[in-house]
Order: sequence, then C-alpha cells, then structure tokens
Amino acid sequence: MPKRASKLKPMPKFRTDEEFGEFWMTHDTTEYFDWSKARRGVFPNLRPSTATISLRLPQGLLDELRTLANQRDVPYQSLLKVFLAERVALERRPQPARRRQRAGV
Repeated sequence: MPKRASKLKPMPKFRTDEEFGEFWMTHDTTEYFDWSKARRGVFPNLRPSTATISLRLPQGLLDELRTLANQRDVPYQSLLKVFLAERVALERRPQPARRRQRAGV
C-alpha cells in the first residue's frame, strides 16, 4: 500500500552524483515519493543510441555514395543510414504470395 503524502520523508540534499547514487542503492523510493501521483515521462528529442561499425565497400560504390550525398548537401554516412533504413523497412514488409508456375505451362 502506497504511503500517504503526509508520511513521506523529506528529500535529502546531495553534494555529488555519486552520493545521490549511493543513497538510492540503499533506500526505498516509496519512503520519499508518492508514486500514485507519478506521470509517464516523454522525451521526444532523445536520439537512439548508435554503434560504430567497420564496413568495407568497393571504392566506386563509396564514390557514388559521396557524390549523391554531396548533391543532396548531406553527410555521406547520414545518407547511407537513410538508404539502409529504407531497404530494411522494405525487406520487412510482408511479401504478397507468389504464384507458383508449373513446369511446362
């Protein structure tokens, strides 16, 4: 059962992030917060995390990608990410059932 607001402990003051982290590793938040009044947070401007990879491309393909990116005035790696995302989305779409062709027909 959640604690009523009048029974909540006052929030301590912390001098450092480390002190803050250590405190919450050993204390229960329900003693300090009325979670029945909590609201879901929305963070629309967060970027998804990225991973660095090494990718070997034929020099001609890389040159073409850089040319296209230059024409669109975007970095070539950004354009490559767009192209890959579009292709992955296309590949993940359900494919219509193909008609089977009988031999000799």
